[in-house]
Amino acid sequence: MYYEYQPKETVKAQHGITLRCKTWEAEAALRMLENNLDPAVSLVYDELIVYGGAGRAARNWKEYQTIVRTLKNLEPDETMLVQSGKAVGVLRTWAHAPRVLIANSNLVPAWSTQEHFDELDKLGLMMYGQMTAGSWIYIATQGILQGTYETFAAVAERHFSGTLAGTVTVTAGLGGMSGAQPLAVTMNDGVCLVIEPIDERVKQKMREGYLDEQAHDLDHALELCEQYRQERKGWSIGLTGNAATVLPELLERGYRIDIVTDQTSAHDLLDYIPEGDIDAVLQLRKDNPAEFRRQALASIMKHCQAIIDMQTAGAVALDYGNNLRGQAEKGGLKVRDEQGQFLYPGFVPAYIRPLFCEGKGPFRWAALSGDPQDILRIDRALLETFPDDKLLARWIEKAQAKVPFIGLPARVCWLGYGEREKFGLVINDLVARGEVSAPIVIGRDHLDCGSVASPNRETEGMKDGSDAVADWPLLNALANCASGADWVSLHNGGGVGIGNSTHSGMVIVATGTPEKAERLKRVLTTDPGMGILRHADAGYELAQQVARERGVQIPAME
Repeated sequence: MYYEYQPKETVKAQHGITLRCKTWEAEAALRMLENNLDPAVSLVYDELIVYGGAGRAARNWKEYQTIVRTLKNLEPDETMLVQSGKAVGVLRTWAHAPRVLIANSNLVPAWSTQEHFDELDKLGLMMYGQMTAGSWIYIATQGILQGTYETFAAVAERHFSGTLAGTVTVTAGLGGMSGAQPLAVTMNDGVCLVIEPIDERVKQKMREGYLDEQAHDLDHALELCEQYRQERKGWSIGLTGNAATVLPELLERGYRIDIVTDQTSAHDLLDYIPEGDIDAVLQLRKDNPAEFRRQALASIMKHCQAIIDMQTAGAVALDYGNNLRGQAEKGGLKVRDEQGQFLYPGFVPAYIRPLFCEGKGPFRWAALSGDPQDILRIDRALLETFPDDKLLARWIEKAQAKVPFIGLPARVCWLGYGEREKFGLVINDLVARGEVSAPIVIGRDHLDCGSVASPNRETEGMKDGSDAVADWPLLNALANCASGADWVSLHNGGGVGIGNSTHSGMVIVATGTPEKAERLKRVLTTDPGMGILRHADAGYELAQQVARERGVQIPAME
């Protein structure tokens, strides 16, 4: 980690309008990198781990310092190249070209295994970028919150007459991303019991406002669940424990669970906490990683089997985690039916894919000023721009009431093809008129409609069988470069582990200039348009219909 290069002052994003770099685009990249590492945002600050088990913002502290120095010296027509968290070159390009190009964790397919990656990681040659950790556009738990909210809203609509009131959801994990689940359930008026083996993470999510209450033990947790179920009140309860232990206990007791899911980091066995005394298992991870992995896999299989058994007992089951089913399958657990489909579905094919067919996905923005009032002003503009979207209005109302600003103030909102371009120009105009006090960073999750190939998650069960076709995220990255994004990234493994996904990220900065307005038009049309192209090509009639209605050019349909 080169700890001798770790800054003496804790890294946090600079606020205000004073530039340290030569352009706002480079300054934005620097501030978002700093924001990813802010201890209020990141998972393990000393190791530069942002979220997702081992997802880093930079390879080590030495390379972090090099990246910072390079961004500060970057000319308006230069592009910095970042290879797995290390600045490896600066090229003379164009003022409208990306300022930063990032590639993380990418391995030649035959070598794209966790074991080979781990060897390179130990040699200091590579890092795991997760999704938005290594692309510097992470906005803490809020980043996945609306997508989780939309998923549970769809579950409510399909199975519970439009509301989760009177239901109990059980899930696991309270890390950087998984803190979204309890709040998303309560925003849909349900009760959520979330199990987390590290007690401090339970307490942290309570401090942040993502979790309502901590139970003393399982008996206490179930008492609270029943109280709030009967009251039909949205409420979340954290329980310190291990899902592999607690879920089978719930089954043995015959306790009625309405929905069961998870959001644990299972993609790397070193990041899944196995059963046992927490101090002992964490020490085991240091002393004997191989034995830790063996125990983690055994616990994953118990955890996954319990979800399957809860589904059999009548619960609605859905996968929301980081490859829990895939790891359980590697361990020998039967997780698929005779047709090769998972016994319980992932959240994308079950509930989200129709949104992807419309080019919708997790669009996000952050205030480089650090002023929450900038985000609230943009919230008002959002509601004014889309006055007839009642779901959007409900989301903004609930987000303002319940979602804390952590690090740079930010907002996430699912917008589709045409909507992103329209609203990006609104934001740029607000910057131009001085109604927000500094430029606004506009990005998205890598988990988007046209930017990821992940057969165990986002592209699970594609209609034409193209689950593992990785050409689409590669084309997405290339198209965003051609359209004028300010930084573009291409990663392997985020969300589900090395070798199991390919995905790309995009960021553009609204600086208020007419030149940036032109680039915003292109980038914010191209990027969600990739989702329509990808799903239309796979045979989804909704995507084909959207393409015809909105003028998306597809040669095979002309």
